[in-house]
Amino acid sequence: MPFDTIFSWIIKKRIEQIAHFIENPIDAQKAVWDSLLESAKHTQIGQEHGFSSISSYYDFKQNTPLRTYEDLAPYIQQSIAGIENVLWPGKTHWFSKSSGTTDAKSKFIPVTHEAIQECHYKGGKDLLSIYYHNNPNAKLFSGKHLILGGNTSLNKLSPDSYFGDLSAIIVKNLPFWAEIRRTPSREITLMENWEEKIDKMARACLEEDVKIIAGVPSWMLVLLNKILDFAEGKSMTEIWPNLELYMHGGVNFEPYRNQFQSLIDTPKLNYYQTYNASEGFFSLQNENKATDMLLMLDYGIFYEFIPMDKFNGTNSETIELQQVELDKNYALVISTNGGLWRYIVGDTIKFTSLSPFKIKVTGRTKHFINAFGEELIIENTDQAIAKACKETHSGFKDYTVAPNYLEGNKKGAHEWVIEFSTEPASLTEFTQILDDTLCELNSDYEAKRIMILHTPIIHSVPSNTFGNWLKEKGKLGGQNKIPRLKNDRAFIEEILKD
Repeated sequence: MPFDTIFSWIIKKRIEQIAHFIENPIDAQKAVWDSLLESAKHTQIGQEHGFSSISSYYDFKQNTPLRTYEDLAPYIQQSIAGIENVLWPGKTHWFSKSSGTTDAKSKFIPVTHEAIQECHYKGGKDLLSIYYHNNPNAKLFSGKHLILGGNTSLNKLSPDSYFGDLSAIIVKNLPFWAEIRRTPSREITLMENWEEKIDKMARACLEEDVKIIAGVPSWMLVLLNKILDFAEGKSMTEIWPNLELYMHGGVNFEPYRNQFQSLIDTPKLNYYQTYNASEGFFSLQNENKATDMLLMLDYGIFYEFIPMDKFNGTNSETIELQQVELDKNYALVISTNGGLWRYIVGDTIKFTSLSPFKIKVTGRTKHFINAFGEELIIENTDQAIAKACKETHSGFKDYTVAPNYLEGNKKGAHEWVIEFSTEPASLTEFTQILDDTLCELNSDYEAKRIMILHTPIIHSVPSNTFGNWLKEKGKLGGQNKIPRLKNDRAFIEEILKD
């Protein structure tokens, strides 16, 4: 019996389980919460906060403070040193090195065995289960799967603990059924030099029958263009005629959609989004052509939310899942089987549906611009640049935005640095569309444009400007991202200077 047929049969059980938590979301989260507290009650943090005596969500909030990475760092350092039962039962061997966006210092997120098996791998298997459920004639396992991760080397933190990108930990622990279909070879995948790895991946995958690709859109475009460089005039559709699924995450895909559709011009390619961070696998797209994601409620993660209009860091007041509202920005707070307790992730989301609970990622708690009261978020700028590119038949690789504080009686402005893949014929037209779209999307921005903001200032910078900056910082490739919005000028000044 073909493997595709076997897998299609196996996934039906999981589809029933997903349907169960969709119908009983609050019960599912209560079960996760109970399990987390029971598992960790004898750990150091469990004893400090009296997990064994907590009987209500109110008690949990009263006994356990909200935390940032800096607050958890002393516990994590103990785990790195090999001390057992600190944040989670037993010894934690894996730590994902994560900086989120490139301006932040590195963090070492604990990745326990339970987090790997019951969260990260479960999410990957669930996406395939849902995909087969939505596309019964799928034939993914008769071809190869290409996963574009970051630096997949692993390094020792202590005699018995290791760190690397999440992709490194995933590759190291892949089950056999996933490993046998993966391309390229492990030797190439584990290369540390990003530019050399992209070159060798492109050459190695040129002749493969690739059916799945997965990775951050901006870096996947780099790989696809490199493949085309070696393809002697062939198109991506000719190179991979059976390509069926692109699993993407890390950044909003919409600004990149037109570029992918121009490179891979086939109606058979389905795009599926995931929200898989070092801290946990949170959500995934559960319908063809959807632009939002199903919040996964049985992955060993208990969710809380902070309304962004009341956000005050670790002094914020959280709410439970049953209290959220549609189209309102929330900061995400998690307690997990990876040993993170009431941890402020740093991402903001909004709910697009309450039955089932579906979300979109809207930005970061620290990445916004509110220098003039405009309250601009990444969701706004991503949509605006996508529309401006579409209407001017242009494309971009990356961008960053910061406030420009003009002196005297002159108005302020937002200053953009954009690395275009295809330049617009008229930067003036592009700027006008961008500005008009931001006014349509954000009433606060529109009001400030009338009162105190000038037309956006846009700099078109040479190809590889952002890539060269990342290379200088040793952060080229993988999950590393340019900060899209900053409320100060430190980053944009550095880019413009370079």
